[in-house]
Amino acid sequence: MSSLFNPAVPAGAYDEFLLEALPRARSQRTWEPADGPLPALYLSHGAPPLFDDGPWLRELFGWAQSMPKPTSILIVSAHWESAPLSLSATGAGTPLVYDFGGFHPRYYTMAHATPDASALARRVAGAMPDSDPVHQHPRRGLDHGAWVPLMAMYPLADIPVLQLSMPTQDPVKLLAIGARLRELRAEGVLVIGSGFMVHGLPFVTREMLFSGVVPAWSSDFDGWAAEALGRGDVDELAGYQQHAPGMPFAHPTPEHFTPLFVTLGAADRPDGPVRSAIEGYMMGFSKRSFQTL
Repeated sequence: MSSLFNPAVPAGAYDEFLLEALPRARSQRTWEPADGPLPALYLSHGAPPLFDDGPWLRELFGWAQSMPKPTSILIVSAHWESAPLSLSATGAGTPLVYDFGGFHPRYYTMAHATPDASALARRVAGAMPDSDPVHQHPRRGLDHGAWVPLMAMYPLADIPVLQLSMPTQDPVKLLAIGARLRELRAEGVLVIGSGFMVHGLPFVTREMLFSGVVPAWSSDFDGWAAEALGRGDVDELAGYQQHAPGMPFAHPTPEHFTPLFVTLGAADRPDGPVRSAIEGYMMGFSKRSFQTL
């Protein structure tokens, strides 16, 4: 039986998506200083099944199309936890990290060869304090938390992309890192925190995978997060492990939630309003994604 996890044509939905997306992508207007700062984004990034989910692909693409095309992209992903603070390789065509297993061979040949990101790397390094220098990784490529959603949002792969490691899970420290990146938004840089609003993989059931059942621990956590974000309650969000319903099922480990704090830190006001750009569920997990205003 065909499904997101057993498609008749692996990544066939992505092939169909490209037919309509590429002409629109080619006509997208590039950011100019008169546009003002770009928002900062938090997105739920999916994995190979995103390439078989036509509606989700179009949601991500439509989101990207609602903004001017950024001059470059800086992304913090749940899948690169590394201290000290580190940057991915900057050369053109930086290799991708296929950090997933058990999928059809096609997903390990997907390509997203972006331009040289050296200028952005220098800019990011210069934004950090001398007491906390950034390590430049010579070979580390983009992991699936970066390249999978970007293949939907910017399928031309014509924007320099740089990945920044997540050196801590402390919300206060991640907010401070985001604050250091805030000024980049006024230069046309799109700052993205990439995670998943709910990511309870150990607790997935067959009903969630194949029948779309949403467990209460997922919907309750999503509702709590939406309300806290709506009122700009950063303290409540930072205390999610103690305060949020659905824990620890919604996030048995923290790395898919905490990129959110880099996003909020990069906003003009971390406690300011946000706009949900994508809502709904994938295999029972909330895929809520938002942008700062």
